[in-house]
Amino acid sequence: MAAFAKELIKNRLLIWEMAKKDAKSRYLGSALGFLWAFIHPIIAILIYWFVFQVGFRSLPVENFPFFLWLMMGMIPWLFVSESVSNSTNSIVDNSYLVKKIVFRVSLLPFIKIISSLFVHLFFLLVLLIVYFIYDFDFTVYLFQIFYYILATVFLVVGISFITATLNVFFRDTGQVVGMIINFLFWLTPIFWSMDIVNEKYKTLFKINPLYYIVEGYRDTFINHRWFWEVPGLTIYFWCVTVCTILIGAALFRKLRPHFADVL
Repeated sequence: MAAFAKELIKNRLLIWEMAKKDAKSRYLGSALGFLWAFIHPIIAILIYWFVFQVGFRSLPVENFPFFLWLMMGMIPWLFVSESVSNSTNSIVDNSYLVKKIVFRVSLLPFIKIISSLFVHLFFLLVLLIVYFIYDFDFTVYLFQIFYYILATVFLVVGISFITATLNVFFRDTGQVVGMIINFLFWLTPIFWSMDIVNEKYKTLFKINPLYYIVEGYRDTFINHRWFWEVPGLTIYFWCVTVCTILIGAALFRKLRPHFADVL
């Protein structure tokens, strides 16, 4: 884990350039190019606003506008789902780099994550603008968002190394990951509040580490609660995240010598 951190620092400029190139390549050939990466989030926000605020006239949740409450759950979820989906195919899609001895294959999943992070940060900026348009004041709790972004990145890195490695040998991994992502979407309190869940079942939903992330974003913007005020969930989340990273690193290190043969 320490060795991988050193590799990331050493190759930070390469990661940055490749992440930018990857983000641009998704929209290669279109007239607006990389601008589509920012147009999509804006359109998505406008659609959610129109449907839930204008169409359904949804009631506030926890005395907070439902539209904003929903977006604070959707934004981290979109980052996680996009990062995991893209990084799962990162090694297979760049098989030509795998066969180059001088290239660090371990950087590929991380490049995809950083590429997705560009859009996530823009999404957060738009959310902040809307947050202030709704006349909510700036609070010191907003700085906590950097902690939850970091926590999300660490979790996604661990998951991505597992899925990207398995995908080299089992090409159905991407389809399985897509199914799991859809399943977890409805197990995570994004469209619904934990208040509707029976007390005896709440612990089952909290086992999902994405619960910690989604609720953390809402704690930052809505509930004004620090992450250390939920010590049990914080310790559990980091235990799961560290274990995921260690498993992903061990799996990658064990199977890396066989990548070129399979690809």
